[in-house]
Amino acid sequence: MDKKYIATPAKTKEILKKYQFTFKKSLGQNFLIDANVLKNIIGHAGIDKSTGSIEIGPGIGALTEQLAIHSEKVVAFEIDQRLLPILQDTLADYDNIHVVHEDILKADVQEVIKANFKDGQPIHIVANLPYYITTPILMKLLRERLPVESITVMIQKEVADRMAAGPNTKSYGSLTIAVQYYTEAKVVMNVPKTVFMPQPNVDSSILKLETRAEPPVQVSDEEYFFTIVQACFAQRRKTLRNNLTSHFKGTIGKEQINEVLESIGIDGIRRGESLTMQEFSVLANAFFALEK
Repeated sequence: MDKKYIATPAKTKEILKKYQFTFKKSLGQNFLIDANVLKNIIGHAGIDKSTGSIEIGPGIGALTEQLAIHSEKVVAFEIDQRLLPILQDTLADYDNIHVVHEDILKADVQEVIKANFKDGQPIHIVANLPYYITTPILMKLLRERLPVESITVMIQKEVADRMAAGPNTKSYGSLTIAVQYYTEAKVVMNVPKTVFMPQPNVDSSILKLETRAEPPVQVSDEEYFFTIVQACFAQRRKTLRNNLTSHFKGTIGKEQINEVLESIGIDGIRRGESLTMQEFSVLANAFFALEK
């Protein structure tokens, strides 16, 4: 049964040979060659025939094919011009796929959604993301507050762990806070290197991000909040007080920083990784009020 799927080693090699396709290192191309892994991704993503799917980087169409089988419509963003004729061929049997030749980082995704999906239709983003550009892509999608229910992505295991981490762990940092401000993050599956062609040097995980209707904390100013969070993690081994002193150098003095920390009941000798998102919001709001 699986033989007809694109996601097998034999079929992938056949397609690459037919088109004399060579992998571009600069685009971080690693194609999936295991249909079972793809079906697992679809299952975790919550895809069914009522949903719309958005894919980023379809490659030769392995995941795209599974999305087309299981969802109502698929829109796939592909930056590599060389793959367009290949996708036209490999996905010829499916009439519910629309390929957009555009860089996802520059695309107006809101407009694409409006043009391709029904009003109020549940939409899920599903992708095997290039490792070198995972964070910029995810942060763009989250900050634009797209009308999507979830984002399920195959990414580097280490990055997935950072996005889904909890306080007081090595993986917890400013990226954790940024992602969990917009979504509930969970690593749903780890994936071996052997299911890719070519094999990457790192292990992969499937991360599911379920979008929140509202952020879990109230902040006076989002940009300011994220800036303060980053400042608190600037040097992980330093205390909050020291990181904040470096950040506010020339604008807010040590004494004032101590006063603010005392007034909100956060000990300046703690480190950034020990603060919950709630504590970060209180901290950022206090300094925002002082600076305004």
